[in-house]
Amino acid sequence: MRRDIFTSGECRLLQSLSTPAKVQDYVNALPFNFERQADTCRSPRGVMRHKEAHCLEGAMFAALALRFHGHRPLLLDLEASGKDDDHVVALFQQHGCWGAISKTNHAVLRYREPVYRTLRELALSYFHEYFLQKGGRKTLRTFSRPVSLTRFDRKNWMTSEGDVWFVRDHLYTIPHTPLLSRSQIETLRPADRIERCAGEVTEW
Repeated sequence: MRRDIFTSGECRLLQSLSTPAKVQDYVNALPFNFERQADTCRSPRGVMRHKEAHCLEGAMFAALALRFHGHRPLLLDLEASGKDDDHVVALFQQHGCWGAISKTNHAVLRYREPVYRTLRELALSYFHEYFLQKGGRKTLRTFSRPVSLTRFDRKNWMTSEGDVWFVRDHLYTIPHTPLLSRSQIETLRPADRIERCAGEVTEW
């Protein structure tokens, strides 16, 4: 990866985020991007300049920080049903297992230690906490294959001054693997009231 496309300040920041845990700490410290003016899909450079991020922007920034230290820049899309939102995380591997870096404003759907042998295991680790606040309906249904952001290098996904909607659009269109059968979905129990209360805790 070319490092001369980054400013000296960007390089210092990325160099300091030398482990997945440090990347997660930095992403956690970013205020959440509530898109008050308009919808955004900022590049990692945009995240560094605006110093805020929503889940996809945080995942792309994390993928860049990981790439800076020799990891592949991989994203995983978690797809929900109904009116719930999808969630995107940055993937990494250590000791032969998968972990994930996650930007969220809630107490759930967060960092995953690299202890999952397969991506299905990792995706399922989000299942029980992935529910609608109203009624507690569990909504996680599918997960994507890993998406390497290197495919977008020619579109300058790392340093674009504008929004990088092409990343979001790609995640929407690629095949996803179901996590549950129809009969399993029909017998799901809603999240408990105390779980829903915990889900209301926000960071920003």
